[in-house]
Amino acid sequence: MGGRDIESWKARGVALRVFVYVFVTHLFAGFVWILFYVGGHADK
Repeated sequence: MGGRDIESWKARGVALRVFVYVFVTHLFAGFVWILFYVGGHADK
């Protein structure tokens, strides 16, 4: 493996991690939003 191959592999790994973190963060934010929405519309 050349140096460029390793850098490319690392860059793909970082990009994948960023994508996963952004996706999970948005998923969690959506879940929290749903909790607030359902809680606000619950019968009291």
